[in-house]
Amino acid sequence: MPDANSLYGPLDPAPDAGWTAAGPRMGFFTDTSVCIGCKACEVACKEWNAVPESGFDLLGMSYDNTGALTANSWRHVAFIEQPVPAGHRTAAFAGDPTGGSAGATSAAVAAGTGSASGTNPGVPPGDADAAARMAGTVPSVAPDGTGTRFLGMPGAAPPGRGTGAETRTDFRWLMMSDVCKHCTHAACLDVCPTGSLFRTEFGTVVVQEDICNGCGYCISACPYGVIDQRKGDGRAWKCTLCYDRLGAGMTPACAQACPTESIQYGPLDELRDRAAQRVATLHERGVPQARLYGHDPTDGVGGDGAFFLLLDEPEVYGLPPDPVVTTRDLPRMWRRAGLAALAMTAAAVAAFVGGSS
Repeated sequence: MPDANSLYGPLDPAPDAGWTAAGPRMGFFTDTSVCIGCKACEVACKEWNAVPESGFDLLGMSYDNTGALTANSWRHVAFIEQPVPAGHRTAAFAGDPTGGSAGATSAAVAAGTGSASGTNPGVPPGDADAAARMAGTVPSVAPDGTGTRFLGMPGAAPPGRGTGAETRTDFRWLMMSDVCKHCTHAACLDVCPTGSLFRTEFGTVVVQEDICNGCGYCISACPYGVIDQRKGDGRAWKCTLCYDRLGAGMTPACAQACPTESIQYGPLDELRDRAAQRVATLHERGVPQARLYGHDPTDGVGGDGAFFLLLDEPEVYGLPPDPVVTTRDLPRMWRRAGLAALAMTAAAVAAFVGGSS
């Protein structure tokens, strides 16, 4: 029997699912702008939840060796390469986010040997020449003895590539640790015939593998394609947001292991406020592409319990731009089907009565 929160219901899922003493809704905020792609979250998730290893799969198109969320990968760090003109980025050490390239002075400051004012009180010693070379501001004789070139980054470019910041094209990495979204309006809950999927007191959605019969309805119902069946097992598996750890007052394993705090865990309302501040900060620093995904309680799934800060369109990360709970139209469909059945019954009765008379 689906809980009252199903089929596009209220926005406070845990109390509406019957948890009378539920606390604040808990969730994840994943800030992809500080993700370094280390995959510590993937490893921590596997170790704590005893998720089987996925094997070493060379996809042939990325350094990512897991590829997607699966029954054996409840956290997946996506590696996305994008060609981006280097001159369009914020210059290193530049005070103005839209300023030009870093000069020798700012490079020396970064190395700890100088300051913007020309003095250097109390700054640790360093190699100003090396810092300037890394900034690409110190010319030297080319290997063939002719002309000059800039050493270091970005000057040390492959043959045939321009060395100027405005002409050089390079790649940028977009890293994203994906996970089950723990939707407010969870279609997987609506369609599960055994009650294997349930809403926890923290507002998260969990699969009870000992009740799952492997029907696969939840897999086709998920608007994000998160849930998967394990080969040789047949049952559905996905992130539980470490339900056992939450009950003990602990942080989920992936958030605990994240070295950059890209994955943040806490009360969902606090995370949303923190995420909005982070987006505002990135906009001030010259990153207008920063945006939130899955944070809006008025979207097609009532907002996600796990939402993200992205640096590009959702489609770039393999996310649907406008997800909608797939069972949203079921009540209207059943009503229409019922009316059609009544009309057919009435027509049959009228034909029988008319024929017998």
